[in-house]
Amino acid sequence: MRRDFKFEKRAILFGVAMLVVADVTLAVYGWKLAAGPRSQQDVVVLTRNRDLLRADIKRAQEIREKIPAIQRDCDQFEQSLVPESTGYSSVSAELDGIATKAGLQLENRSLHQKDVKGRGLAEIDIDATVRGSYVGVVHFLNGLQRSSNVYAVQALTAKSETDQQGSRGDVRVTLHIKTYFRAA
Repeated sequence: MRRDFKFEKRAILFGVAMLVVADVTLAVYGWKLAAGPRSQQDVVVLTRNRDLLRADIKRAQEIREKIPAIQRDCDQFEQSLVPESTGYSSVSAELDGIATKAGLQLENRSLHQKDVKGRGLAEIDIDATVRGSYVGVVHFLNGLQRSSNVYAVQALTAKSETDQQGSRGDVRVTLHIKTYFRAA
């Protein structure tokens, strides 16, 4: 009986040793497989992704460095806007002046205010109609563009007018313009 126990003990130890050797062999094979060379296509894709991520990080750092200068420029721009207290009369006078200089008649205009939340600004929608020659309209638009005030032409509708004899007449242009005032 004693002899059978020794044999069983040796058989169990031999079996456990075989399992440990097989486990170590599989671990080494898996490690070599994982650490082995990748396909050329995988390397190209991974390299490209790494380069894109580096470029994104560089661009984000450049933007972060420029933020104080951009903030100063925005503040300076806002301070250059006409104050709300004198804005309406200033814009009306300027539109009249630009139209007169361009040889146009400013037939009507209406101004509507909307407050820009969180910015201390008022957005002014201006609807105006001018009548005159095509060249005058071009000079009027050029005058708006060159003005020290900020004008953004949102929409422009032109209509030709003819007189009673059927000859070519003036052009009537309806404009939708936006400008901004600094809130008081």
